Amino acid sequence: MNLGKRLMELRKKQNLSQEALAEKLGVTRQTVSKWETDQSAPDFDKVLPLCEVFGITTDELFKGEEISKEEINNNIKEDIFFNKQEELEINNRLNEEKKKTRAIRISISIFLYFLSCAWIMVSIPVFKMNPVLATSIFIVICGLATCIIIYTNIVYKKDKTRKEEVEDKLYKQIDDILGIFTLIIYLIISFITFRWDIT
Repeated sequence: MNLGKRLMELRKKQNLSQEALAEKLGVTRQTVSKWETDQSAPDFDKVLPLCEVFGITTDELFKGEEISKEEINNNIKEDIFFNKQEELEINNRLNEEKKKTRAIRISISIFLYFLSCAWIMVSIPVFKMNPVLATSIFIVICGLATCIIIYTNIVYKKDKTRKEEVEDKLYKQIDDILGIFTLIIYLIISFITFRWDIT
């Protein structure tokens, strides 16, 4: 369908006479008539006002394909759905990364607790190290491990699922057990070496 016939069809669909359309666009009736008979084409500055009068896009005007409101709504719904899916995937990836980082930091903390226990067990009896220095290093290592756990829990605090709450309780129990274990080892070393002054 050529542009002239398209314009005539759209005008009639809107129940407008050539005069009424001409008045809305600020042109003469003869100009509208020439457009509809393909004797001339609308000037560029009249294309957008024409589209507004007919309630269509420029693509619809020139291509002659009307997009129904239902189709537009469906397209919008599809876009929203895919955007939500994409957002969900990104959030899932970020959550997985956070979980991995958190697990690594907790593992480092646990390793440091074991290292501190091993250190205090061998530094004084095996390496004959000054008990005050050995204890200071032990406290620093334990403090570092505790700081990592506290920092990790603050940074990764969020709304938790039931499974994550169970995991957090488990981490806390492990942390408490390691703390008690470290204290027991320290007291045993102090008792064995009879160096109560370092406690």
